[in-house]
Amino acid sequence: MIYIHVPFCKSFCTYCDFYSEIPGEGMYDAYTKQLCQEIHDRAAEMDNSLKTLYFGGGTPSVLPLSHLTRILLALEECGHGGPYTEFTMECNPEDLVEKGLPYLESLRSLGVNRMSMGVQSLDDDLLRWMNRRHTAEGAREAFRLVRQAGFENVSIDLIFGLSNLSDAVWEATIDEAISLDPEHISCYQLTIEGDNVLAQRLENGEYEEAPDELCRHQYDILCSKMAAAGYVHYEISNFAKPGFEAIHNGGYWQRKPYVGLGPSAHSFSGRSRSWNSPELSGYTHTSESLSVEDEKVETLMLALRTARGIDGEFLLANCKGEDVQRLIKEGALVKVGRRYRIPEDHFFVSDEIIRELA
Repeated sequence: MIYIHVPFCKSFCTYCDFYSEIPGEGMYDAYTKQLCQEIHDRAAEMDNSLKTLYFGGGTPSVLPLSHLTRILLALEECGHGGPYTEFTMECNPEDLVEKGLPYLESLRSLGVNRMSMGVQSLDDDLLRWMNRRHTAEGAREAFRLVRQAGFENVSIDLIFGLSNLSDAVWEATIDEAISLDPEHISCYQLTIEGDNVLAQRLENGEYEEAPDELCRHQYDILCSKMAAAGYVHYEISNFAKPGFEAIHNGGYWQRKPYVGLGPSAHSFSGRSRSWNSPELSGYTHTSESLSVEDEKVETLMLALRTARGIDGEFLLANCKGEDVQRLIKEGALVKVGRRYRIPEDHFFVSDEIIRELA
């Protein structure tokens, strides 16, 4: 599993706290040069047992094709080239509309076989409030182009948990997203972190954070509509048509080793975590070992985010039996075969359930 962080955005969304830069002269070259060197330097860490490649960001779709090609050639030179079981590229709808069908066809020829489109909303007022570069019509056109280019595995992202998101707009957004017929839909609850624009609005009294009751209400609407449309709710924030569950992200939840490359990217070896500093050039790599307790909590947290749940033997060996039985009695935990899982109607409060077990 390989993750590559592309730290460029043409503008910044109000809610975003990921490391990114607005690209200027020479930035693409500097980034690509250091990234290719890092690929060579860290080739021995890469494991091909789950052969996935994921370009995230930032906005990977702003990266010129010539630079993407150089990165892929560096991976090939180190013995970690394609074809990949899953090769995901995150993209902004406006980039796809601007660059058009030839760009998408080039991505396919380079081996990309899964597109993850940051739609976030299909309401123009909310998109402007988020400072997104695209419009609702732009998202529709981008999706049409992706299909025209021949992509058969497409994911779209949506955001809920906004105090200014009405039921009518949220329901219309979900309905239209479903009507596009993507193979995968990821829906994330808005969180306010760091010192982004939304955090400043909150501090200045220009925005009121959505209460838990409203977030739960919006989540329930989402779960109901996705189930009715036949999507599998296989992870707290993710829904897929059967057989289209994300392989790469699934590896994260199973604690499979992965290598993160590029500024601010994180890696996991199984017993340690490491990360690159958030700076475009000269970024440094730092690591830390995980304690036995860290590993236990991580295993619980990640596995119980999924519909597959956690192995019963592990759960009972690492958690108090009385806690497990109490949660079962409360309906917050169910036993399915040899595994235990949090049922969908308790997914929204999974953090509290996991804290009770950890």
